[in-house]
Amino acid sequence: DFIIMELIIKARVMCLTNDSTFPGFILVGFSDRPQLEVVLFGVILFLYPMTLLGNATIILVSLLDSKLHSPMYFFLSHLSFLDLCFTSSIIPQLLVNLGGSNKSITYGGCVVQLYVSLAFGSTECVLLAVMAYDRYIAVCRPLHYAFTMRPGLCHTLTSVAWLSGVATTLIQSTLTLQLPFCGHHRLDHFFCEVPVLIKLACVETTFNQVELFVASVLFLLVPLSLILVSYCHIARAVLKIKSAIGRHKALGTCSSHLMVVIIFYGTIIFMYLQPAKSRSKDQGKFVSLFYTVVTPILNPLIYTLRNKEVKAALKKIL
Repeated sequence: DFIIMELIIKARVMCLTNDSTFPGFILVGFSDRPQLEVVLFGVILFLYPMTLLGNATIILVSLLDSKLHSPMYFFLSHLSFLDLCFTSSIIPQLLVNLGGSNKSITYGGCVVQLYVSLAFGSTECVLLAVMAYDRYIAVCRPLHYAFTMRPGLCHTLTSVAWLSGVATTLIQSTLTLQLPFCGHHRLDHFFCEVPVLIKLACVETTFNQVELFVASVLFLLVPLSLILVSYCHIARAVLKIKSAIGRHKALGTCSSHLMVVIIFYGTIIFMYLQPAKSRSKDQGKFVSLFYTVVTPILNPLIYTLRNKEVKAALKKIL
């Protein structure tokens, strides 16, 4: 049955790929592995509602419990909203493709997916750096925390994160969609992503590759460098604390965020900064699958399981 299914899917993909009038793209994804598609469909179908529930719970708890009306949870609720939107721009289409022989996506659907996913992904990169700054002030400047992280500054920092994400997707996605594809419809991926679309172009793409690299440095290496600097100062401040309870409390306020940073940036950097020739096509797909499906569900788990305040607020609401 799997062999027959595989032949049918390949035949359909080839027919659509060779049709010059087809108004969209073929998301090849994992169609060469029907058995894997079945497994992924079941796993993602289970994880996606859990992702929606987990992140929606974080937002709800942060809004309803007055004890969580602090900058840390203000930024955390924005992070959860980003994860909700990011996964919802990719996973529904992925489930449709995994669940049947139709692997197509309309041109308009691909454009929307490209703009939206890139905007939310870029915004999250900057927001994680903002959250690291918040933790730096909380640990290294505790007496000035209430004055420094006042509501006006928090709203300004989140606005900068959102606007930077919108700006980069308007520039990067627009430049990518200006490339001629010369009738090529076959995307060897499971969603419309800039590096994959650039590979599909039938002209010289040096400018686009350089632009992609510059954008990756600005939204990956620069925020990550700021995060690392913040945590170096935090580590020095924690080491100066003589009380073991004080050190444990200081580390507890930062450990959840640090885990999210490692998971998120580790996979994104692998995808966007590693030379395309040094990784196989399957590596790129699985790495993208990790940061589009796994990471968004890990964030609420990390913040709820390791955070006493969130767990207490959740129990109170329930």
